[in-house]
Amino acid sequence: MAQPQPFILGAVAYAPKVVTIWEGFKTYLGERGFAMDYILYSNYETQVEAQFKGDVAFAWNSPLAWVRADRMARARGQAVQSLVMRDTDQDLQSVLVVKADSPVQALAGLKGQTVGFGAIDSPQATLIPLDHLQHQGGLTPGKDYAVRRFDVLGGKHGDHIGGERDAAAALLAGEVAASWMIAGNYHAFAKEGLLPAGGTRVLATTGLYDHCTMTVSPGVDADATRRFGELLLAMDWNDAQVRPLLELEGLRQWRAGRSNGFALLERAATEQGFYDEHGNIIASDYRY
Repeated sequence: MAQPQPFILGAVAYAPKVVTIWEGFKTYLGERGFAMDYILYSNYETQVEAQFKGDVAFAWNSPLAWVRADRMARARGQAVQSLVMRDTDQDLQSVLVVKADSPVQALAGLKGQTVGFGAIDSPQATLIPLDHLQHQGGLTPGKDYAVRRFDVLGGKHGDHIGGERDAAAALLAGEVAASWMIAGNYHAFAKEGLLPAGGTRVLATTGLYDHCTMTVSPGVDADATRRFGELLLAMDWNDAQVRPLLELEGLRQWRAGRSNGFALLERAATEQGFYDEHGNIIASDYRY
């Protein structure tokens, strides 16, 4: 009997563990009758474009990649679907961190100061934080405060967290008055000792937003899509075969996908001139 033609999944190689993760998922799905293979991309922009060339049926997309894919689909009269998300992808927040003894007590105190951000394409450490300062603090970058970005591995949309780590280190070194990072990384940096216990505090917290999503490319077979989603949602943390894969991918349980958690990022991508309404990249200093 001929081998079934596998459905191709796209993923971005932001760390070596990505190969281990998707090899494991490939085996798990294959044992359950769903033939899947994967292509690794060096950046999300190429991966999203591949969704519209018919190269990949599914893409494990960052939130910014979702925004672009959705805009590109709408501009073509097509649609993409948020199939599943990790439990750790929903209702997240970013925090603006200052030293514990900082004289800054409110966003207004950042006027004339330098603020640290992650990479140019990081939703959690740059785009949404810039949006928060503008809309919640009335602070305009370059006018009311100076922006210091830590551009690490452009095109990977901040998945590597290197920019956030560098921004945290810059805060401790006194190079910036405050630094942005996703709340989970703030706690992780404290746990690992990068941020000393009691040495920092949170000055501001963004609204809620969603993160990565398994994105279905336009025109993918509905039955295959449904089966793929069912298999992922059925993965059980208590299964000894499954748990290592879930741990590597940073979740305990898959949840049904949704698209209503990207409003802050949608606004940021538009107002900051990152993508236009057709999903074209218009940020002139973006390199990937």
